[in-house]
Amino acid sequence: MRTWIVAGNWKMNNTIAEAVALANAIKYGVASLKKGEVILAPPFTSLHSVAQTIKHSRVALAAQNMFYEDKGAFTGEVSPVMLKDIGCAYVIIGHSERRKYFHEKDADVNLKVQKALAAGLKPIMCVGETDEEREKNVTRAVVGRQVKEGLRGVEKINNVVIAYEPVWAIGTGKVATPAQAQEVHFFIRAILKDLFGDGAAGNTRILYGGSVTADNISELIAMEDIDGALVGGASLKTDGFLGIIKNIAEKK
Repeated sequence: MRTWIVAGNWKMNNTIAEAVALANAIKYGVASLKKGEVILAPPFTSLHSVAQTIKHSRVALAAQNMFYEDKGAFTGEVSPVMLKDIGCAYVIIGHSERRKYFHEKDADVNLKVQKALAAGLKPIMCVGETDEEREKNVTRAVVGRQVKEGLRGVEKINNVVIAYEPVWAIGTGKVATPAQAQEVHFFIRAILKDLFGDGAAGNTRILYGGSVTADNISELIAMEDIDGALVGGASLKTDGFLGIIKNIAEKK
């Protein structure tokens, strides 16, 4: 039985004080949970403060990005070793906004995944197609390439989480139907079976991301191959985020 995950990606939002207040509220809101994993991914500037806030709680810390070198003359970058040192357990890699605005390629994602694993971090590797790619009916080709290239050279995926985030659904209010999402999640798991075997594929958590709310998550999480959610905007409001967690906990 796969353990569900709800990860809140705060993106470029919240001052340190706001981040600590939100983390505190979420920490207390999930204190009675008996199962599942709750992850918060604040901006780099708030990582240390949030790490201290959620210490010894049910909430784990994630970074939103990292560079693929441990140290060196890479101005403005943050290494996996630094993230591990600050208290991160997870790191989001290959988010569609990184691919779109910062031109990250599959090869960059692959380097980051391998370096994250080497540093003892669990990568949440994001994949997903654009609206144009879906219209052209190449969703499988795009997502399949992203999964295979992102995991190239990775020997074991027991510490890897996959997040399917259809780009056309991120921040748009559009949501993949449960059937659409399940189809792609099933396809991703089939690829993982080919690459790593039935056991490893069956144990890998695959999250859905894209305009997730407390109102739409129940139908999505009911799908067999959807193991949780990577939440954007709704993770910035305590009630909305806790509502998503509550609805997932009731279904899984």
